[in-house]
Amino acid sequence: MRLTDFRVLTFDCYGTLIDWESGLFAALQPLLLRAGVAQPRDDVLATFAEHESRQEAATPAMKYADLLTDVHGQLARAWGVAPNAAESAAFGASVGAWPAFEDTATALQYLKQHYRLVILSNVDRDSFAGSLPRLGVTFDAVFTAQDIGSYKPDPRNFAYLLDKLGAMGVAKGDILHTAQSLFHDHAPANTAGLASAWIDRRQDADGWGATSPPPAGVHYDFRFPSMAAMAAAHRAE
Repeated sequence: MRLTDFRVLTFDCYGTLIDWESGLFAALQPLLLRAGVAQPRDDVLATFAEHESRQEAATPAMKYADLLTDVHGQLARAWGVAPNAAESAAFGASVGAWPAFEDTATALQYLKQHYRLVILSNVDRDSFAGSLPRLGVTFDAVFTAQDIGSYKPDPRNFAYLLDKLGAMGVAKGDILHTAQSLFHDHAPANTAGLASAWIDRRQDADGWGATSPPPAGVHYDFRFPSMAAMAAAHRAE
């Protein structure tokens, strides 16, 4: 299997293209300071992942900005302080301020010359619109959890993706799903029968950061430490 076998790259955005862990941790600073939380960053992110995943499963139709607002209140209580409505709302609205990885725009601009590029994201349309200028390209399609009514790893998200791309004349075998999260993306991509490329942004870190641990048996067809490495591999082919 080669990267040049595919015509369409479908992307997770947050964690793959946008540095969501840095964005989340920065946006949590007012709460962490108020609650006196001195845990390591990865411990904070793991606590976030637990609450976020539970809330996504419980309220699949909730807009992501509102879901983050609710999760922020849950974190406040978990860390022993009262929720602050303004603080929680600011956290919910923070997605558009999260930084892109340094290699994202350049890699996407290169890959855009060779593929159609599609987003499959667990955020809402307004939040993604805030991130779009940081990505440096125009995508051929953008599908969000708000459009679908569920959050990855729900198989409905990948069924929706395949249905929409099929209507655009794209066969399943033409698609390479490209993502950081084994839990949110690669496991359901496996179930959907999609080839996938793991962008292992956390290769030098222990644990799973802001995502839940993946299920046993999850697999991928390519593994790269960055989007720059993926673009370089395509160039080499």
